[in-house]
This record gives sequence, structure tokens and C-alpha cells, in this order.
Amino acid sequence: MRTDDRGDRRWPYATEPIAKPHPPVEQRHDVEQVIGDCGVYENGQRRPGRVPLKEAGEVARDTEGFVWIGLQQPTAQDIAEVATEFSLPALAVEDAVKAHQRPKLDVYDDVVFVVLKPVRYIDHEQVIEVAEIAIFLGPGFVVTVRHGESLVLGQVRDELDRTDSELVTHGPTAVLYRTADLIVDGYEDAIERINEDVDDIEGRVFGGGEEDHAQRIYKLKREIAEFRRAVLPLADPLQRLSEGSVPGVDPLAAHYFRDVHDHLMRAADAIEGHERMLNDVLQADLAQVGVRHSQIAVRQNEDLRKISAWAAIALVPTAIAGIYGMNFDNMPELHWQYGYFLVVGLIISICVVLYLLFRRNRWL
Repeated sequence: MRTDDRGDRRWPYATEPIAKPHPPVEQRHDVEQVIGDCGVYENGQRRPGRVPLKEAGEVARDTEGFVWIGLQQPTAQDIAEVATEFSLPALAVEDAVKAHQRPKLDVYDDVVFVVLKPVRYIDHEQVIEVAEIAIFLGPGFVVTVRHGESLVLGQVRDELDRTDSELVTHGPTAVLYRTADLIVDGYEDAIERINEDVDDIEGRVFGGGEEDHAQRIYKLKREIAEFRRAVLPLADPLQRLSEGSVPGVDPLAAHYFRDVHDHLMRAADAIEGHERMLNDVLQADLAQVGVRHSQIAVRQNEDLRKISAWAAIALVPTAIAGIYGMNFDNMPELHWQYGYFLVVGLIISICVVLYLLFRRNRWL
């Protein structure tokens, strides 16, 4: 048996040590895969081309305009490189990655973090589809993170990419303003669609039909509640922005945010109105269902009384016929000449009397 220099015992036929498998080589993730676009905006227009992420931080520090990086549904690993490049606050980065945040506005030193909730109403499914957009505003840069389906950021970028866009003069604030403005416009569009469905349900409930609309009403109430959670918390951030007191946000754009805040409050009022209307319609529908059930119960009671009355009338000839059908020998009336006519007359008389009594008591 062979041994190596250290005296280790080996299998007799082994000539070389068995090589251990190498651990899998970890592939480096390319963050560029989740970056929708990375452009530089200065002097009222976009600089041609796309800036690589590794150069974006230096460009943001050197330009008099700003760099806008758009991330689409990134993971923590995806956003880590961006966060390092622009010194993004860790807590805000965590919120941007996890999503499912309420609309809010937080200030971390020289970075402003805003969460917005664009919505889209799908008519054929009667569903409110809620996406989420997180925006980091800092000196010379904007980083946007999108979760879910939304065309808002694409529309904003198209506007800024136009030659000599006036919005670009407000720097990173332009991205925040137009994003918020388009999202609130989307709220108003969704409210119009919801209003059509609420009117349709109201017409059906009070139209005298026999259908139960409670399930559809509950579904729409649930969607409006989801819509409400996207709209109402945004009132406070827009109020702060409209006052021009948020560090890092251009105070000259305050009147723009004031207009967006006014539209938001109108949308919030409309949502509250829809909730109240659906509550009233639901109560009316449930009341109608209760009335229909009561009417059915009354009809069932009437039918049961009629059946009982006819059963009582039918019992008389059945009982008498049963007695004379026993064929006893000692039944004197069997041998009486008028016995048959007497029994038939008795049966008819009793049945007529019972019928008249049931009619008087409204059982028949």
C-alpha cells in the first residue's frame, strides 16, 4: 500500500490525489441591465447620448445641470452601485428596493427622497392597478426607481428630451414636479372611470331588477380603498413642496406644486364621495335583498297554508272512506238502503264547510 511523504494511507490503486471541485465562480451583476436611461440635462436641453453609470457621479459634480438615472424594478444588489456612486441614504435605498411604501417625502441632508403612487384603472376588470415610483433628488442628480407598470417616467423623460425644454431650467425639481403632475392627472382619469362604474351600479340597484349586486359593490369598494391609500398620504408632501420650504427643491417651482396639490385635493374629495355613494348603494341593495327574501318567505307561508287547507279538506273523505273500507261484517249502515247517499252527502257537506272556513280565514 502506498503512502505519501506525510505517511498518509491511500487506496492501493490510486496514483494521484482526487482533485476537489472548484467552487462556482460568482458572476458580477451588470447594473446597466436595470437602468432604463441615464442622461445629462443642461442649458435647457439634453446632452446627446447616454452616460455610463461609472461616469455619472463625476458628471453630476461637474455639470451645471443634472444627471437623471432611471432604474426599473432593481434589487438591492442592482441599486447598491448607484447608491455608492451618489451617496444615497441607506434607509431610503432600503425603502426604494422593498417598495410597498406609502407616499411620503423625507429629507436626508442634501438628498430628498419622495415616494409616489401612480395608478391605472382597468375597465374590463374593474381593478385599480397601483405602481410605485421612488425619487432621489440631490445636488446635480436625480435617481428614479420604478416598481410596477407605469408610463409616467417615460412621458417625463420625453418632455425633458425635447429641445429647449423650459422645465430643465428648474434642475432636478423638474423631474419631481412633472412626475407628480402626471400621476395626479392619472388619478383624475381613474376617478372618471370609477364614476362611470358607480353610476352604472346605482342605476342597476335602483332599476327594480332582481339581481344581487353586493359582490360587485364590495369589489369596487375594495379597489377604491386601495386607490385612497395611494392618494390621501400624498397631500402632506405636496403641501410642503407648495410652500417652497423643502431643502434641495427649487423654491421657484412652488406654484407648480401648489397647482398639483389643488388637483390632488379634488381627487381626494371625489374618492370620499364615491365611498359614501357606494356605502349608500350597498345599504339600499342589502335592503332590497332583505325585502325580496321577506316576500319569498311570505309567499312560502301562503303556499304552505293553502297546502295545509287542501290537505285538511282531503282528509275528510279519506278518513270516512278508510273506515268503510275495513269490510267489517257488523256495520249496520252497510245494509241500509240510503247509507251510500248519506255518507257521500256527509263528505260533501263537511268539505264545503271546511272550504268556506278556510276562505274566510284567507287560507284559500
